[in-house]
Amino acid sequence: MLIYVVLALIVGSIGSVAMAGILLLAKKDILEKISTKLMYLAGGTLLGAAFLGMLPKALKMMDVQNVLIFVLIGILFFFILEKIILWRTCHKEDCERHVKAVAPMILIGDSFHNAIDGIVIAASFLTSYELGFFVTFSVIFHEIPQELADFGVLLKSGMTKRKALFYNMLSSSAAFFSGILAYFFLEHMQFLIPYALAFSASSFIYIALADLIPEMHKKTSIKESLSQIILVVLGIFTIYFIKNM
Repeated sequence: MLIYVVLALIVGSIGSVAMAGILLLAKKDILEKISTKLMYLAGGTLLGAAFLGMLPKALKMMDVQNVLIFVLIGILFFFILEKIILWRTCHKEDCERHVKAVAPMILIGDSFHNAIDGIVIAASFLTSYELGFFVTFSVIFHEIPQELADFGVLLKSGMTKRKALFYNMLSSSAAFFSGILAYFFLEHMQFLIPYALAFSASSFIYIALADLIPEMHKKTSIKESLSQIILVVLGIFTIYFIKNM
């Protein structure tokens, strides 16, 4: 199982940055369209992974009330974390904070976020291969647009593409190391897995509802709204399909 966890962590963290880096070679208008569509799809895959995979697994292993308490604690934790480090997913280059000041905040916030992704992936694989695979899939789809957004902010702050790629790779490596530690830690303390799944599900729910969906509501045209609905539903059905293969 360890080899699957390692491969999933590499693809889900460093691989996402690499794929985002490759997309940077595309023209700006094409890049923006790809990033936007991936963001819509990510909203669905995150919700699907949380409600169709992680929470049902946690509920089979732990009392319903405890699962819901940990989901609530997780949502509050991520809300407070964003407030403390002044970091929020931004899907455009021109964020509200001064770009020179926001670059280190983006990297610090991304490192925390990636570390949690690593724990999510490890806990999922320790529950089942099936859960591990579609959680990794969900992580990839929400990480690529996130990394593209980070690239935009870092480049706007004055970094070169090479330097921005290096720092993004560095922050993404947090997922790999936290995932490996979680694998060995949780493997010997199985009773913590449902707590980890509930807490991890809260991170997916929070990202989808507090970051991605508000971004979608900024575009209100009928065409764009239909695109959003279709891709969110497609993301959910993709997780459902993988889960029932």
